[in-house]
Amino acid sequence: MSYQIEIRHINYFLAVAEELHFRKAAEKLFISQPGLSRQIKLLEESLGVVLFERHNRKVELTKVGEYLKSEFSSQLKVLSHTLEMAKLLSDGKKGELKIGYVGSAMQQVIPDLLLNFKHKNPDILFNLKELNNKQQLEDLVSFTIDIGFVRLERIPRYLESKIIIKENFCLVLPKEHPINSATFKSMAQFKEESFVLFDAHYSVSYYEKVMQIFDDCGFTPVISHNTIHASSIFKLVENNFGISIVPKSLAKKRGHKVKFIELENIPQKTTLSVVWNPKNKNTVLEEVLGYV
Repeated sequence: MSYQIEIRHINYFLAVAEELHFRKAAEKLFISQPGLSRQIKLLEESLGVVLFERHNRKVELTKVGEYLKSEFSSQLKVLSHTLEMAKLLSDGKKGELKIGYVGSAMQQVIPDLLLNFKHKNPDILFNLKELNNKQQLEDLVSFTIDIGFVRLERIPRYLESKIIIKENFCLVLPKEHPINSATFKSMAQFKEESFVLFDAHYSVSYYEKVMQIFDDCGFTPVISHNTIHASSIFKLVENNFGISIVPKSLAKKRGHKVKFIELENIPQKTTLSVVWNPKNKNTVLEEVLGYV
């Protein structure tokens, strides 16, 4: 039987591989379940492999199915990027760069990068998205973003990175707090305070480094709130829900009734790194890394 594999057949397979349920996958694809089952069977016969193990109502991917799910997903993303690039060229753009970043990178690093790069490359479209560290790593692998700006102590070996900034931490206090830079002696002065911190899910390694600051001062902080946004931290501190510790670059943020004390004399520092996937063939990425 002649059977030519088309992109739609790959999409059929990926839908079933994602749902592991033929009826749900068929509903998602807006086709009939018998029709979907037939197409998957034809795909298996054409490739000469078994993609799914079917046990009564249970569907599982075979090892071949798992491999093709990963490869097809990756290849479709590359194809999608190619088609997007073609559309950009048609619209008079040279290319696009999708950037993921943690909030502190937007204070200076990314604006400086975009201003410098865009000055000589006005026909590049930048797509920016604030994401936590974990999500950036996942999106780099899936080519959902091209480049990320993260606060991580360790980067997976399948990605490449470069440290951009190594900086001090800062205490964040309400404007009227009795302690200021002149009267500050050590973190031990705040052991009775409540703290508003970045959620551990935002970055486990970053969270652990902040916890080391408290360990060195001999107390465990009372954490009143966790959040993933700097603006939320500043608003909570401003309204006396607690105090906080943030990277120094966030001390440039304006518009809140808070003050900062730089923690210069502690060993803990925080790094902002740029990270990318070496398998990403976006030519704009190569140019931007040169600027970074």
